[in-house]
Amino acid sequence: MPPRTRGGYTSTAPRRRPTGSERRRRVQLREVEPEHPRHDRDETEEVLEGTPGGPIDRCILRSFHKHVAAKIWLGEDRAPLKLVNHGAKLQLWELDVERSRIYETVQRSGLAPLISCSHRVPSRPMLSAFCERWQPETTTFHLPFGEMTITLDDVASILHIPITGSMISFSQPLQVDDANALLVELLGTTDVKASRETEQCRSPSVRLQWLRENFSTITDVSSDDDIDFATRAFLLHLVGCTLFVDKSATSVGVVYLELFRDLSMVGSYAWGAACLAFMYRQLTTATRFEVRQLGGYLTLLQAWIYEHFPEMFSSPDMAYIESRPRALRWRPHVIPDSLQSLRERLDRLQSSDVCWEPYVDHRAEHPFPDIAWFSGCIKCGLVVEPYHPERVLRQFGHIQTIPPRPFAPPRPDRSILLDQYWERWTDHVLIDQSRGRRCHYSGESVAEYMAWYDRISHRIVQPPHLRSGFTTDARSSLPSHTASTSDSRNARALRLLRHVISGGRQQSGDYFWGALNEAHSILAGSDETSASHNTPSPAPASHSTPSPATRPFFCPPTFVYPPPASVDPPPASVDPPPASVAPPAPVAGPTASTTVYVRSKRKKKT
Repeated sequence: MPPRTRGGYTSTAPRRRPTGSERRRRVQLREVEPEHPRHDRDETEEVLEGTPGGPIDRCILRSFHKHVAAKIWLGEDRAPLKLVNHGAKLQLWELDVERSRIYETVQRSGLAPLISCSHRVPSRPMLSAFCERWQPETTTFHLPFGEMTITLDDVASILHIPITGSMISFSQPLQVDDANALLVELLGTTDVKASRETEQCRSPSVRLQWLRENFSTITDVSSDDDIDFATRAFLLHLVGCTLFVDKSATSVGVVYLELFRDLSMVGSYAWGAACLAFMYRQLTTATRFEVRQLGGYLTLLQAWIYEHFPEMFSSPDMAYIESRPRALRWRPHVIPDSLQSLRERLDRLQSSDVCWEPYVDHRAEHPFPDIAWFSGCIKCGLVVEPYHPERVLRQFGHIQTIPPRPFAPPRPDRSILLDQYWERWTDHVLIDQSRGRRCHYSGESVAEYMAWYDRISHRIVQPPHLRSGFTTDARSSLPSHTASTSDSRNARALRLLRHVISGGRQQSGDYFWGALNEAHSILAGSDETSASHNTPSPAPASHSTPSPATRPFFCPPTFVYPPPASVDPPPASVDPPPASVAPPAPVAGPTASTTVYVRSKRKKKT
């Protein structure tokens, strides 16, 4: 009996092994509408049981058992992702003075900042480490202290492209024949060339190189139709290298060419919202353990990391001015740390390590957009993703509360309803009650937030028994706070200084100096050092200063502390020690006697 195939018919012909191009195309077709976990369905499977390392309650992260972080916790590792980036290809098609008419149209479209924004060197370990913390159900990064995500405000500040306007919608996937017709109509190519190109791509797409070869030579002296064709080709090349980078690594979908039919209407689309939805989907796909590539506009993701974690990853450009996109503020560089090292660094992150509001200096040139408070779905064609600002209130300067349960995105075939929902975005922003109160200090959250977050999230990615420098005793327990001694000192000092700053001008000078003295003692490590040797240093006779271990955290104003004299820098010239003081011991290493011995030995040989 011949074998029965998946199509329902029988065949005796030998099965042909698919080629690499066919496998890539199948992956692309599957990624058009990946399976999204829905939260309103009745399931008989045990989806609410906890997983090793968290979450304890899987009412939020229902598909976590398929997540790469779950595999890493069980001992299966994944190498850094292969990044699909076209930052270098943008330099191969420059709009010089001979193509000023094309550049003027691109500038009116609102996409001109993308020409100079792209980073050419994305960091594989850094982006891979953050991708492991992305959770598809919440569309946020789950870090040890809470959730963070890329918001519409981030997109507008980093890229300076429009985030308001019409949604980018497609009623159905584009077929190859329709793609050929679009190429002939909007780019002026022949039907033979269009069919040959889509056949070579094996999909309704064109190669970026094909666009450059056929349209980069058109200048201002060409006919009006040719200039329009070249302008559409350049815009298609631009979004294919930036906003909508897919995993083909060489081509761009012809479906976006429809958006450039009327060149005067290109600036009416919400390009930033579409870019964000596309980036969300690429991060969601890359959270599966078997995925090895990451697409999307990686400059947006990398610049977002630089902005919110400047002391950890960034390298600023000192020549930057605030009138330019924030993506140009940073010098992209390759992080020398390994992926495992970055996992451990992220596991040790605290709320005080984050720059929650990085665009304060940028507001004069680029005010805060109210549409960033929109709560609903954003889309890019057939890609629909939820957008939850209520889960990241600290990024807007508000106290983080326990957010409501995330909603599952609707089906893409309801595009008309989604477009109408987006067009009336002013009716769907968070109300003042949902936004809550402003933070007294950066990263503030309600008291019960961390207990709730620890129950529903996977805060630590690297298993304790696989960390570097862990002893046998430390491997047996899951550390909720894995900060080192220096990190603990910094957190204590910052906590003290925050309360001093929030007290304003009404607190007494004695309290102010006492708090500074205590913060200096904490940072200098004098309290830990004296405690470790059990020899507490006595206070001066003229001041009855309690030790840091016994002194209350909030010192009453009646306590009088001397000004921290040790904070002042040492003088430029220091007198030499008296003759009675013995000179310091020589530093270990190659001494003068060793050098003389080597030289005398060489003389003996000669």
